[in-house]
Amino acid sequence: MTAPKKPLWRAAEIAPTARPFTQALNANSLFRAAPLSRLAGMNRAHVSLVRLPPGKDSFANHAHMLEEEWIYVISGRAEAEIDGVKNVVGPGDFMGFATPAASHIMRNIFTEECVYLMGGEDRPIDVVSYPDLGKRYLHMQTESGAEYYELGEPTKPFGKAD
Repeated sequence: MTAPKKPLWRAAEIAPTARPFTQALNANSLFRAAPLSRLAGMNRAHVSLVRLPPGKDSFANHAHMLEEEWIYVISGRAEAEIDGVKNVVGPGDFMGFATPAASHIMRNIFTEECVYLMGGEDRPIDVVSYPDLGKRYLHMQTESGAEYYELGEPTKPFGKAD
């Protein structure tokens, strides 16, 4: 039997669901994220509450070819690098990445945590480019989680995400 969907989650219930995340392509990537949309049983779009600590990056600089993505800053500040241009962002600032997306990365170069909402589409397949690394990966959602394959080497996954 499938568990009933729970549309309302209180702040005290959300906080314990936050998990650390790092990306294999960026040794400085580290943040905590609570999967808000997943908690509510949503599958076609995703929204996460992200806490980016001082001195850390969100992901590697990347650009989605198929999935649209957005970021809305709630508190703190960070440096958002978008297509090579560095911008300081803070509370109330919004970034939207229509496809094919501009490359982007969030870096917390400040002394306080940056908190933001991050979301977008959740398609079964996406192609993600990493311009600083000269790489492009196929991202596939599977029954066991997400899998990433470097294009040109389809049998060599670089990692899996939950």
